[in-house]
Amino acid sequence: MDKKKSKQQDVLVIGAGASGMMTAITAARRGLSVTVLEHMDKPGKKILATGNGKCNFTNLKMSPRCYYGDHGLVQEILKQFTVEDTLAFFREIGIWPKEKNGYVYPNSGQASSVADALSAEMKRSGVSLVTSCDIRQLCETKYGFEVRTSMGTYCSHNLVFATGLRAAPKSGSDGSMISLIKSFGHRFEPILPALCGFEAEGMEFSKVSGVRTDALLSLYIDGQNCKQERGELQLADYGISGIPVFQVSSPASKALYQKKQAELTINFLPDFSEDMLAQELQRRFSRDAGIQDAAESLRGLLNHKLIPVILKAAGIPVHEHTERISQKQIETLSRQIQTFPVRLKKVRDFSAAQVCTGGIHTEEIHTDTLESRIVPGIYFVGELLDVDGICGGYNLQWAWSSGHVAGSKVGS
Repeated sequence: MDKKKSKQQDVLVIGAGASGMMTAITAARRGLSVTVLEHMDKPGKKILATGNGKCNFTNLKMSPRCYYGDHGLVQEILKQFTVEDTLAFFREIGIWPKEKNGYVYPNSGQASSVADALSAEMKRSGVSLVTSCDIRQLCETKYGFEVRTSMGTYCSHNLVFATGLRAAPKSGSDGSMISLIKSFGHRFEPILPALCGFEAEGMEFSKVSGVRTDALLSLYIDGQNCKQERGELQLADYGISGIPVFQVSSPASKALYQKKQAELTINFLPDFSEDMLAQELQRRFSRDAGIQDAAESLRGLLNHKLIPVILKAAGIPVHEHTERISQKQIETLSRQIQTFPVRLKKVRDFSAAQVCTGGIHTEEIHTDTLESRIVPGIYFVGELLDVDGICGGYNLQWAWSSGHVAGSKVGS
């Protein structure tokens, strides 16, 4: 394409991720002329990494409680484009859903199927896609907006930002549009990494690195228990990760940003009651008296890397003869197994985050259309809004719903 000014479009979408492609398709189906500008070499790159490459694109167990941020905004947008609407849309464009415990994937098991189907539907709907396109300047004109890029100048009556924030910058969400959006007068809630791990202290992490184990986590912020999550905990040399950590990462990340104390207690045996565990420990130590030491007696109950670390935290030598372990020590060990405390020091950086928490102040947008209250004709979708979901397809559902709402209302 030559680098001359394009003809006036009805809608210009900046960003060809999940929300941007849904916006473009929805608007084009209404008969509007739509161009999408994407600075990566192909659309939908972030989609390819979702669901471990399988693309968990929605969840049947949908509720505003599965989101952080503005719950009023979540409720308004999700009721306009529901999970049922999402399933119908994807069936229509060739993605047959496969459900497991509420999690919905493409039947192909491949995230590329979803990205390719959306790209094909944009083409089918008449959307113009421009890739490897860097935004250089954006300004208002008498007739709308003018965007000067490395691929030429584009003019449009309406502008939709679908650029994401800063999570997973290699996939395209590098935060490059944030300063430009701020230049229009918009403010952001603090943008922080979410759905990621944390650097932590309180455990000898170098000795347990690589351990994956079922656990129940309790998040305490300034000493107050605010959330519990269960799932596969992953221990690393830097600290903690895994699904249950991801699920509490948004409030934990905000707490650290606000200089509050954030602590997790880990229950390594969540299927045991307190009494059951104490009795099981007593039985093992009594059975092995004079035969095995403390560490050997715990084999088969805990991951072998965890055993010496937890025993040390309980004040019990690893090779202590079991007959020498007192009832008080057993009670202490039981507490360490079920309420092992670790203090969160620092959230991992944006490159390790799947999404961001924070975004544009909700009071600055019309919550029913996602149009800017400050600059009419500008719309925001996806992660740019002050909404982030837990793991399980919730963030992609937010992308579909917000993109559909903006695409349905833009230019009205």
